[in-house]
Amino acid sequence: MAATDPDSVRFKKLQKKLRKQVSWAIRDFNMIEDGDVVMVCISGGKDSFTLLDILLLLKRIAPINFDIVAVNLDQKQPNFPEEVLPNYLNEQGIAHYILEKDTYSIVKSVVPEGKTYCSACSRLRRGSLYGFAKQIGATKVALGHHRDDILATFFLNLFHGGALKAMPPKLLSDDEQNILIRPLAYVEEKDIIKYARYKNFPIIPCNLCGSQKNLQRAVINEMLRDWDNTHPQRLASIFKALQNVAPSQLADREFFDFENLSLNRDDDERLFEGENIQAGQLESLADIGLPTAPKSQTFNPKFAEKIPTVNPVL
Repeated sequence: MAATDPDSVRFKKLQKKLRKQVSWAIRDFNMIEDGDVVMVCISGGKDSFTLLDILLLLKRIAPINFDIVAVNLDQKQPNFPEEVLPNYLNEQGIAHYILEKDTYSIVKSVVPEGKTYCSACSRLRRGSLYGFAKQIGATKVALGHHRDDILATFFLNLFHGGALKAMPPKLLSDDEQNILIRPLAYVEEKDIIKYARYKNFPIIPCNLCGSQKNLQRAVINEMLRDWDNTHPQRLASIFKALQNVAPSQLADREFFDFENLSLNRDDDERLFEGENIQAGQLESLADIGLPTAPKSQTFNPKFAEKIPTVNPVL
């Protein structure tokens, strides 16, 4: 990425924006508390570099005390520049660990030819990093997923997984041994790209999953970018929807008790407002116990109450 002026007004405005968004996410989900040791998982990509940089900035100005340690898992991918991350972290004076483990060979051996590596690779990486977090006593594990990652995961599950779920900004791991946080949850990827250019981070590309074509996540990401270009507020609206769930308007019987819904009507009579009511098959209506001549009252649009909404649709 080409460097731009990190002292410019535009950079300072962008940095302020990211700092605010990360601060809001931390506040909204109580991600970081006084005395926390935050383990920032750093891969060498723009997202984790930005996450680490913003958290270090917040650490200096936050009203609480917390510590940060950067951890990278060297997965022994071919041609991986092993010196880049240690050099950068040492130059910045950042406490860190580099974990060396050949998960690359494992992934290549267990994933069939033509299948994507991402799932197996991420499981192996998570297992190593989460275990190390417990080993060193880190109380929070910070991941570099941003807003667009969360949206992409939502659509991947929607289109291919048959589930309405995404990445939560804060999560207790399945074994309850780690709390995972995503402080970039409110940050757009395009802003991270700009920020990384300003900071001139030493970006290391992934040669494992990055070498595969036609990944579904890449297809989804392209869809999101197209939407963002043609409908600038659409992604913000979708992300807001993830924070505004209405269980009764979905269809998950485990999440909402549809089976036991019951009426709770009062005794107030509500007459149909209109010109006339035609009743047909009067004997049949009477047999059912329904009125054969239901009353009505005059409809006056001028004094009409607000139309009730039961289940809004487009």
